[in-house]
Amino acid sequence: MQEFIYYNPKGLDFPVSDEIFVTTNIEDAKDKNFIISNTDEISSELTAKEIDFYIKNSQDNLSNKIKNVSKLYEIAVTKYDLAKDISYSQEISKELLLITNTQEEYDSFISKVKADDFELFSINENIIKNISGHIGNLQVTVNDEDEDIVLNVSQIVWFNAKEEGLKQSGTFDPNKSSIDEIIETLKANINSYSYKKFTTYDKTICQYDGRREVICSKCEEVCPTVAITKDDKTKTLTFSQIDCHGCGGCISVCPSGALDYAPSNKEALFEMSKFYKDTHPLIIPSKMNIQDLELSLKENILPFAIEGEKFLDETTFLTLLQMSGSQVIFYSDFLSKGTNDAIRIVNDIYQKRYEKKAILVAMNKEELENAIKEVSFVENTYFNFNQETLKKREIFSHRLQKIVGNDNLGEVITGEHIHYGKVQVNQDTCTLCLVCVGACNVGALIADAKDNTLRLNPSICTSCGYCEISCPEKDCLTIKRDVIELEPNWFKENILAQDKLFACVECGKEFATVKSIEKIASIMAPIFSSDPVKERSLYCCADCKPKIMMQSYFDQKTQGLNNAR
Repeated sequence: MQEFIYYNPKGLDFPVSDEIFVTTNIEDAKDKNFIISNTDEISSELTAKEIDFYIKNSQDNLSNKIKNVSKLYEIAVTKYDLAKDISYSQEISKELLLITNTQEEYDSFISKVKADDFELFSINENIIKNISGHIGNLQVTVNDEDEDIVLNVSQIVWFNAKEEGLKQSGTFDPNKSSIDEIIETLKANINSYSYKKFTTYDKTICQYDGRREVICSKCEEVCPTVAITKDDKTKTLTFSQIDCHGCGGCISVCPSGALDYAPSNKEALFEMSKFYKDTHPLIIPSKMNIQDLELSLKENILPFAIEGEKFLDETTFLTLLQMSGSQVIFYSDFLSKGTNDAIRIVNDIYQKRYEKKAILVAMNKEELENAIKEVSFVENTYFNFNQETLKKREIFSHRLQKIVGNDNLGEVITGEHIHYGKVQVNQDTCTLCLVCVGACNVGALIADAKDNTLRLNPSICTSCGYCEISCPEKDCLTIKRDVIELEPNWFKENILAQDKLFACVECGKEFATVKSIEKIASIMAPIFSSDPVKERSLYCCADCKPKIMMQSYFDQKTQGLNNAR
């Protein structure tokens, strides 16, 4: 298998690296396998249409053009090599359900198909009760004369489909395209239907999985399909990759980084960003049509091609900003909830430090042309470090700390879909039971045995609130929500509470904090006041407590026997 091919009937008017097989004759590519191609006309593992876009529009000098074309192939193969979007296939039968509202809709579809194209069932939408399953395995519950009947089909055609139908994969609405296009798609699916894994999931840092109360399920809330569902009884998430559109909206709202985008995961994005030093990155989602886009890309602008448009978060943006040393252009006609919040947060940070935007959003050609004119390098912002083993919040913290330095730049308010915060503890009521530490699965709250302290690193706190729910003490732990404090202490371990250890009155072993013993004693001492041994046991370790109680019982029994004699 050869890695790179460039095909264009008109050829290239400048030379490229020998690693790239250049041809003007498509026959030269027959019976050969390539990893990266510039066009869909050539069979390859990945098509990098941004290459032709760059060649056609860039104003770079010849030397830089030669280097950048090679760089774009290397970026594409890096994305391919590190992608985790495994492909799967699904068997699709000819069983097709046609849902209509009028005789006209029914006739318009039937007139376009042949008798042997499908095993066709037809119903009116007003008898539908429920739709479940996915393409290749759909169950439609209908009410027929007060009896529930389940229809098992592989695909559905539904004129003016309602939301509950479109959430499942395998439902197609002719009014969103055309009957001819839908029929072509249906037939193609029967011959071969494949889908990709778009998300990876680490439940150990999920802010929903296994918790006693629902404190986060943003991914399920923003999912436009049934690709992510939740069970509030068991506190578990279920992922249906076959129903996933690959938009990535769940990724950008995941606070801890438990979800990652398989086609361009965290590791891939970091490795790709290394190619953008001293360039102006132009982020282009695959849904944006750039083949016919003609404009003037000023020098040093280099496309950054991605698959989905909604998965970019504040960590991704800040990584690309610092690895390039430039503002970033994001060309997309839609901003997801999470990405929109991320852009505002990072822009607010850059405004406070550099007095300019970080990300220039362009939603159409005119806005893109203006962004191309505006984009510039941001002096002294290049920053690289080995972030491969770090979690999402840790990366953002490390990069943000570089921007803040030793200054106090004020506060940045986060938002509805991306949360940061700061845990606050009342030392007078905190007994250092450390339940909050156990509740924190991102490592923001820690206990230090060296000095008996409860500590917080605010910069990696997701403001989930589980520590607040878990704290057993009244008026003890609260959270200052939706804020990032741009000052040095935000990135350090802050001491929230501290106490001395209490020594067992029997053996002298330290076994609890002074405050915890005092609290228990204040509650139980009045109850045990008539029994000095029980009262003393309140101040004993787990080993000594039963010893003195048993000894007391033995002494009392012996005394009773002596008195009886």
